[in-house]
Amino acid sequence: MIRLQNLTLQRGPQRLLEGAELTLHAGQKVGLIGANGAGKSSLFALLRGELGPDAGDCQLPPDWRIAHMRQEVDNLERLAVDYVLDGDAHLRTIQAELARAEAAHDGSAIARLHNELDNAQGYSADSRARKLLAGLGFTSEQMDRRVGDFSGGWRMRLNLAQALMCPSELLLLDEPTNHLDLDAILWLEEWLKGYPGTLLLISHDRDFLDAVVDHVAHLEQQKLTLYRGGYSAFERTRAERLAQQQQAFEKQQAQRAHMEDFIRRFKAKATKARQAQSRIKALERLEELAPAHVDSPFDFVFREADKVSSPLLNLSEARLGYGDKTVLEKVKLSLAPGARIGLLGPNGAGKSTLIKTLAGDLAVLGGELARGENLAIGYFAQHQLDALDPKASPLLHLQRLAPSEREQTLRDFIGGFDFRGERCDEPVLNFSGGEKARLALALIAWQKPNLLLLDEPTNHLDLEMRLALTMALQEFSGAVLVVSHDRHLLKSTTDEFLLVADGRIQPFEGDLDDYARWLVDFRARQQPVAAPAAGAEKTDKRAQRQAAAALRQQLAPHKRQADKLEQELGKVQEKLAAVESQLGDSGLYESARKEELRQRLAEQAQLKAREAELEEAWLLALETLEALQQQLEEAE
Repeated sequence: MIRLQNLTLQRGPQRLLEGAELTLHAGQKVGLIGANGAGKSSLFALLRGELGPDAGDCQLPPDWRIAHMRQEVDNLERLAVDYVLDGDAHLRTIQAELARAEAAHDGSAIARLHNELDNAQGYSADSRARKLLAGLGFTSEQMDRRVGDFSGGWRMRLNLAQALMCPSELLLLDEPTNHLDLDAILWLEEWLKGYPGTLLLISHDRDFLDAVVDHVAHLEQQKLTLYRGGYSAFERTRAERLAQQQQAFEKQQAQRAHMEDFIRRFKAKATKARQAQSRIKALERLEELAPAHVDSPFDFVFREADKVSSPLLNLSEARLGYGDKTVLEKVKLSLAPGARIGLLGPNGAGKSTLIKTLAGDLAVLGGELARGENLAIGYFAQHQLDALDPKASPLLHLQRLAPSEREQTLRDFIGGFDFRGERCDEPVLNFSGGEKARLALALIAWQKPNLLLLDEPTNHLDLEMRLALTMALQEFSGAVLVVSHDRHLLKSTTDEFLLVADGRIQPFEGDLDDYARWLVDFRARQQPVAAPAAGAEKTDKRAQRQAAAALRQQLAPHKRQADKLEQELGKVQEKLAAVESQLGDSGLYESARKEELRQRLAEQAQLKAREAELEEAWLLALETLEALQQQLEEAE
């Protein structure tokens, strides 16, 4: 188990933990949450042994192997699959020792190391690494590319795969979903559910936490409090405790009145009863949990637009893409005031292409894009964080947009995004990704948009800011088109989904659970299948018989090959059993028979290696045989 006793942890002048207590049992899956800068990453460094406690104790089992997701990439020349395999340091050590033993023709060492390689699941390592990469969205071609060929976000995926590859009793993951799309997040959820060790997870994705963890450790006011259940259970429990305080009660009443007023306005505008009910339920849930966030530093709204056009935007028979490359065809989309649309679709299907086209970053390749006379777009995308002036402060950024506005008004507004006091006047240069994202959202909110185009707006945002953004979007009266891997944001702020896939955009009837099932079917459809024979649009009985006969001819050599491999495998296994029987003779280990022992061990290693080769070839032959037999049954 992990036990923190009367723990004090300090970084420079800042005390992060003081007298903290925490006990985690083996096999528990725990979400570690707390405000940015509270000390979550420092606690991870303490568990990895990179920091020592300033007082108290941090106890872990001495034999535990710890895996963690690195934040840097130090070998750009490695192939992606090899980089992931490097995560299993013990395996790499065995492989290096085996290579040296083979070069030295040391039979005894070769035998021992082949046995260690087998115990370390070394023969299946490459396959397991490729499965991890596939789950995280890499294609077969990408797996054999250099690490340096990938962008920063994809390199973080490689670091995540490397951490998952490492055998461990304790897995530490710091924001693993930050650079993942929804497809990869759903895959990662299932992988972590099956992880047998102890998991400690820092995440700002509440649905991800709910799906994976069974406890939440909350770091606040230099203490750690352990809650049973997922994030939603934590919110309820904390809300019950905070609601007993007068300050929390008063703020809850104000939020309840705000929510009720919004629901009344929403009911009046809703055109679809089912969507209205879904939205109201989401709002009611947020109302119930509001006291859990009574101490949130964020409180803002998107300012109302002065004028509105209807429709705001209209795409007709449009062809979208980059340069000569078409990504989406025959796109029809009309955005009316009040529309709330979430974009779904696999990675690379064209969701960002659509948003960039609507925002004006990309020109339509064909068809027509008509913009309303009073259209005012608020566009958020990750590249806009880099467009901020690093030498300017949050206040100066806002003053450039509103040079005639009173400074105090601007300070009050940007304070709702938690830029207060000295932080309001500091240059953006040293801001974190989360602070830059908050500033970008503040600039959008000030400019009175009537259409929000949001491409992954929650990246880098903590849980409190995500909740504040959700509430602000719920109150926003304009139209919203959003791409996000944050399922809670999608469920709470959108009324309908559009599916972007196979070069088309079409309505998606269903919820996010239905979309998860659609993804499974989509991946299955993407698996390569044998191309149909050319010609022959019509098939008659004679053609079917000819096709079946041709398949039977193909079957025969494959069946002979499978039988031959099975017989050879049986012979190797008999020899291996005989050698291992000899190795069971205690007299063989006497010093006088040292050379004979070395020969037997070398023979055992060679036979095991040959056994593994034959097994793989035999299984591959059986798979091919089964596929041909299936085709034969269909042909007949």
